[in-house]
Amino acid sequence: MMENLVLLAPMAGFWDTLMAPLYWAVSGLLVLAHNLFSPLFGADSGLTWTLSIILLTIVIRTLLIPLFVKQIRSSRNMQLLQPKVRELQKKYSHDREKLGQETMKLYKDEGVNPMASCFPLLLQMPIFFALFQVLNSAARGVPKGTFMTQELADSVAQATIFGARIAGTFLPLNQFGAEQILALILILAMVGTQFYVQLQLMGKNMPPDAMTGPMAQQQKMMLYVLPIVFGVGGVAFPIGVLIYWTASNLWSMGQQFYVIRQSPTPGTPAYAAWEARMRMKGHDPATLRPGVRPPKKAKAAAVATETPVEPTNEELAAGDPNTPRVQRQQPRRQTRSNRKR
Repeated sequence: MMENLVLLAPMAGFWDTLMAPLYWAVSGLLVLAHNLFSPLFGADSGLTWTLSIILLTIVIRTLLIPLFVKQIRSSRNMQLLQPKVRELQKKYSHDREKLGQETMKLYKDEGVNPMASCFPLLLQMPIFFALFQVLNSAARGVPKGTFMTQELADSVAQATIFGARIAGTFLPLNQFGAEQILALILILAMVGTQFYVQLQLMGKNMPPDAMTGPMAQQQKMMLYVLPIVFGVGGVAFPIGVLIYWTASNLWSMGQQFYVIRQSPTPGTPAYAAWEARMRMKGHDPATLRPGVRPPKKAKAAAVATETPVEPTNEELAAGDPNTPRVQRQQPRRQTRSNRKR
């Protein structure tokens, strides 16, 4: 056992060296956020560190918005192709080599890359791992990153919020106190938001044809497996990490809601809702594309058609005889005396 740990030590050192730039960036952002809130609530306050973690999460997720949008759109394009892929599977079920060739040809003709939906997620994983390591190490009093000093790490480890230490965990259950209560609330929030993020994607932005097949089964499995994994692992996470993970999930919920609302998949409930909104605004959904802002001319034309037109005297006379006529004021004729003035 000891020999295996000795062999793994160089690999751990190599991994820390590889992740050093990300540790540097994450620790710098966390310390910067801490310096912003320290004058308001105190350097060692648990509220200061909680707000710093939340602000760090917001900054990181903002920087990752382009990757998130690309991932959502790539996943949507793959879902839309699933009916055609199933047709190929039925047609070439006896010839796997031909099936592979025709499937790749379909992806090429449609301009879809199967790895495009996974690549942004793979790029995000090192960043999230760096976030976890810096927060987890700081909560345990171990500095990680250039800007996280031992003094700051000790401050994180000793800071409390609602009577619970940010470094505290749900386990071990020596006594059920403030740390266990807060950790349990955050674990339930983390699991619930994770489940809702997956449910929102499947329920609103997947067409009926894409709800069957291997990819749909994989999505359904992730809907239940991921919350269970995070729930089981969450009992060992420090409260600081649970705060980060819950804040990140809440950000994902809002961000995904906006993306699905503005750029829905055709044939889904979200797309039907988008068409209804466009019609209410006076646009023709058939001439528009989700995710692209409607032209201003169409809006101006719609407003112009709704502008009331003043009726003429003839129209008024043809209607109600008791309606008073509109008298038009004639321009006055200037006299010679007025002209001289």
